[in-house]
Amino acid sequence: MGPCRGRSAEAAATVRSSLASAGAEVVDIDALDAPGALEAARAAVRAGAERLIAVGGDGTVHLALQAVAGTDTVLGVVALGTANDFAHALGIDSAVTADNLLAPAVRFDAIRMGEKWVASVATAGFSGDVNARANSMGFPKGAWRYTWATILSLPRLKHRSVSLTVDGVRHDHKAVMVAVANTCSFGGAMRICPNAEPSDGMLDVTVVGDVGRLELLRCFRLVFSGRHLTHRKVFTYRGGMVELHCDDELAVWGDGEPLGFAPVRFEVVRDAVALAGAR
Repeated sequence: MGPCRGRSAEAAATVRSSLASAGAEVVDIDALDAPGALEAARAAVRAGAERLIAVGGDGTVHLALQAVAGTDTVLGVVALGTANDFAHALGIDSAVTADNLLAPAVRFDAIRMGEKWVASVATAGFSGDVNARANSMGFPKGAWRYTWATILSLPRLKHRSVSLTVDGVRHDHKAVMVAVANTCSFGGAMRICPNAEPSDGMLDVTVVGDVGRLELLRCFRLVFSGRHLTHRKVFTYRGGMVELHCDDELAVWGDGEPLGFAPVRFEVVRDAVALAGAR
């Protein structure tokens, strides 16, 4: 599914050739923009498509998820993005072959936020500011973009009063960021919720409290190993339903894409998506 350009266009051509050689009937889904691609994907699913192949990064997976979640259509992923956190978390083989894309499907959980779905991590606060800056940067490429975006966003660090209700229990914090996760990482292998498993029927929540800029930078060094959870101002929760409220305007992002503003409710949906070639 598209829009496809550059590497994505080349990979899409390889996908078409591999699937056609394997005897599969292939229908291209390409569009001028993301809304057009989403509508075309939903139409294909409604028409009974057996598989939907997403060629791109976490944003493309996020778009495809909106079409396949809660259906029997199998999602296949060819990971070509900046971070590819979803593909890494699910152990998806990077080789573009029919064997991978037509492999037996395994069902995994997803996060539902109203009418929207999140595959990996929903986040708000400083992490959302980093997402916005990273999306606006053309350089550097790869996961380093998120590292630089983090450093460049530090001068505008904000502390917000947030309220989290996890399975009916309320928790109030002065925080710089909140993450609600189905998988363990975001932003290019930052293990923000290192214990998250996308098949356990639970959401993992990490709250980074009222740290200063230098303290956050020190904590940032630990997030790639998950050791930030030992910090005295980092708090974690688990549950099937999470509600997020904030006294100020608070943007919410999911899979690196803007989703709206708090207040929001996140709910884990068991076995919401069938994924090809996952481990």
